[in-house]
Amino acid sequence: MIPTVHLVDDDESFRRSMARRLSGLGFTVATHASVAEFLQRLSPDSPGCVLTDLQMPQSDGFDLQEALADSTNPLPVVFVTGKGDIPTSVRAMRGGAEDFLTKRVHTPQLVGAIERAIARDSRERQARQRQAQARQRVESLNRRQLQMLLGVVKGMQNREMADAYEMSERTVKYHRTMLTRHLDIHTSVDLVRLVQDAGITTAELAKMAADAPPEPQMDG
Repeated sequence: MIPTVHLVDDDESFRRSMARRLSGLGFTVATHASVAEFLQRLSPDSPGCVLTDLQMPQSDGFDLQEALADSTNPLPVVFVTGKGDIPTSVRAMRGGAEDFLTKRVHTPQLVGAIERAIARDSRERQARQRQAQARQRVESLNRRQLQMLLGVVKGMQNREMADAYEMSERTVKYHRTMLTRHLDIHTSVDLVRLVQDAGITTAELAKMAADAPPEPQMDG
């Protein structure tokens, strides 16, 4: 999908002029008259960034920034406002804004901010995709495999896992083999990295193992 620059501003004349300006620079632009309109129309998979005014009726630019941060498509935000001060710009940047510009911004500075925001969106989108794929792999494991994975993450030896899960050491080796075959990952370091890539904590992994339905395995 082609990245879209979403322009959110209640000033219709500014929206029209900025949209023409950005379109002339080669960007794909979508305009929105309010935060509510933008959030309603935003596709969960649409790449790009958001250029937003700060002061708008009902919901302002900070409301938009917070809503995006809590969404499944947290597009980077560039503030382009007619009124701003240092405390406001600091708040915006601390909230994760890519830049804080005035409406009289020069074209090179504006283009630079948009290009950085789009590049950031691409990196973060890829990172979220990798995390989702890693989590999906972990979630595909059965209870015994999750227990083995948890033991590996905790740095436990086979004997320790046998004692913890009340099975023989031979059975631990069997389930570890099933784990590595299922994931096609054959080193402890790479197993730990998978859990880290999935963004799963040790506590969450332990809960996943406890909640997983029991498997009819050779638990001798």
